[in-house]
Amino acid sequence: MRFEPRPFTGPVPFRCLYCLDCCMGRHIYLTLDDIERIARAGYDPEEFVTFSIEGNKIRFVLAVREWDLGCVFHDPETGKCRIHDVNPIICRIYPFMVSRKPLGVEGERPFHYKGQELWLYYDESCPGINAEEPEVEITPEEIAELGLEFERKFERTDMEGLARLMDELER
Repeated sequence: MRFEPRPFTGPVPFRCLYCLDCCMGRHIYLTLDDIERIARAGYDPEEFVTFSIEGNKIRFVLAVREWDLGCVFHDPETGKCRIHDVNPIICRIYPFMVSRKPLGVEGERPFHYKGQELWLYYDESCPGINAEEPEVEITPEEIAELGLEFERKFERTDMEGLARLMDELER
């Protein structure tokens, strides 16, 4: 399945149903903070960080298994994440999305948060959205905050920072 955006304008009930879609065949961008948090939980960055070159920037991406393109931390038997407590910001945002511009989806409108104009969406194809017996109710403010946090940290993530982090982790 691919992301089917719908405007996210109010609280949405959610419960992960472990459908596995969000953990397979996607680029999960990592910030230096994500890499450090996962490494301090006992995982070797050399085993979970890969690179993506986009324009003139090197981006860090969560590694995937070759046989099914599933995230290396996804347990295919249970559908659960082995690093859920320390997972990347992008994983905490999904099945929602934060954009700096509209996508052209019917009913979308800007969401103003902390002086920023954002467009928020959720993935209509995710079966956990509006699930029966939801675990949580996700608010636009929560997702906007995570989106802005990701944006700040992602822009500061570079090869130099990774080299410094790897040196720190080796001490």
